[in-house]
Amino acid sequence: MSMRNRVLAVALSLSVAGFSAWQASEGESPVVKQGGVELLAPHIPTKGDVPTIGHGSTRYEDGTRVTLADPPITRQRAVELARALHEEEEQRFRASIPGVELFQEEYDLYVDFTGQYGIGNWRKPKSPRTWLLKGDYIGACKALLNWRYAAKYDCSTTINGKPNKRCWGVWERQLQRHAQCMDAQP
Repeated sequence: MSMRNRVLAVALSLSVAGFSAWQASEGESPVVKQGGVELLAPHIPTKGDVPTIGHGSTRYEDGTRVTLADPPITRQRAVELARALHEEEEQRFRASIPGVELFQEEYDLYVDFTGQYGIGNWRKPKSPRTWLLKGDYIGACKALLNWRYAAKYDCSTTINGKPNKRCWGVWERQLQRHAQCMDAQP
């Protein structure tokens, strides 16, 4: 039986598996063809969301927000943009949890959370951060389930016992994060 140890979050970075999971969760923007080349066009992923491009990028490296009028990008550019924005987000994420130790899989899923909901929401009182700062790792996992809204709509809502068509994927993603977080606990 191997003993795992959490390490200070400042010593971690998003793993290859974590980035791949992010890409899979975000999917791709709608594909358009220009000159026989497949490109990824900006779109709004769920009602009330902001324009995104590539793999969920809502802005470019210089801070300019994505608009629906932006030109489509290549898949390679989508990966480059997502990596660059994740690196920026990771710096803010690590700074937000001084002294907190995490397992790699916890780090990956919380960075995924901040990539989806933003660092501002990560810093809010009901986010997992509150419990991590107290050393309550189970509480942090449970707090993930508080984040199920898109444009003030509860994405966990079912209609006649069936998943809603508006943003069910947001809720499924949180359920998956929660399950992965709980699985990571010793």
